[in-house]
Amino acid sequence: MAGSVRKDGSTWCFVVDLGKDPNGKRIQKRKRGFKTKKEAQIALAEVVHELSKGTFANPKKMKFRDFLEQWLDDKQTKVKKGTLETYTWLTRTHIIPALGEVDIANLTPIMLQQHYNNLTKNSVLSDENIRKVHILIKDALRKAERWGLINRNVAALVDSPKVSKKEIRVWDSDEVLKFLEVAKDSPYYMIFLLAVTTGMRKGEILGLQWKHINIPDGYLSVAQVYSKHEKKLVPGAKTKSGVRTVDLPDETVQALTKHKEQIEILKRNAEDLFQDQDLVNCTPLGTPIDPSNVTRTFRQLIKKADLPVIRFHDLRHTHATLLLKQGVHPKIVAERLGHADTRMTLDTYSHLLPSMQKETAKNFGKMLFGTK
Repeated sequence: MAGSVRKDGSTWCFVVDLGKDPNGKRIQKRKRGFKTKKEAQIALAEVVHELSKGTFANPKKMKFRDFLEQWLDDKQTKVKKGTLETYTWLTRTHIIPALGEVDIANLTPIMLQQHYNNLTKNSVLSDENIRKVHILIKDALRKAERWGLINRNVAALVDSPKVSKKEIRVWDSDEVLKFLEVAKDSPYYMIFLLAVTTGMRKGEILGLQWKHINIPDGYLSVAQVYSKHEKKLVPGAKTKSGVRTVDLPDETVQALTKHKEQIEILKRNAEDLFQDQDLVNCTPLGTPIDPSNVTRTFRQLIKKADLPVIRFHDLRHTHATLLLKQGVHPKIVAERLGHADTRMTLDTYSHLLPSMQKETAKNFGKMLFGTK
């Protein structure tokens, strides 16, 4: 099978041979509107590849569900396992049942908008996940457009669903200390302490190894995570900027020193059964800790301490908020959290700190007018 790319006015197009009809007449598929020659070549290569696999279908006969399944299959080599699981869940549970029987060429912006409205009206998904549904549909149809299955991406004509900002709940310093006091005898105490004093994510803490900690100089390196989906240690972090170095309070360094001694006792007690993976936080047999067990214990300890209910991830928010209230520069806070820039940090936490603006105004007045 052959195809070619050519100039088409001010844009580029591709033409691909689809074989011959029963009368021997050559069948060709043409797709126009590519801004560059490279875009047209990439789209042509994808179509030729699907033709060679026998999975390229006539759009007039192709259901949206069939294309979505093909799109999910292609995503296996492009996204992480956990991300693919989310894509699959949203696609098969919240897209295909509503739109799967529609021919891909017959999809309209109104159909998509009505689907998003229904998801919102019936509170089927959170605002964030409804937006993800839109993003997935838009991405899938973008590929269908490149392949020439549809003339235009109708999802691009629909406004992205609005996402209400998630409420962030944090503890103040007294509540943090009360929780740590109640949690001090928990086997997961070090996990909670690191979350509060470093702002690390749960996966980063569970993936932390002793080789990543410099106790004499009082810092640790975030270089890998424990993936709950793959059930193994994965190099890197959630984002590129997430790979970072975090300085530790003296109290955390002292607790880590004591904790390491306890790990050595576990090794001796378990003898040959201990699977030494150099993990800072591990089971009595040295294996990684199940994240769901940490969450369950965290909830139990909150109830025991009679504290406002927050999520484990809110310990990260608590760390950042306490630093900002202390007057630490947002750039430093961003570096500790692994944010790409301070804008993300300020967008996330500025609404939690109304008193800071008032204090800033007072200090500015003192500086400019010499008020006392």
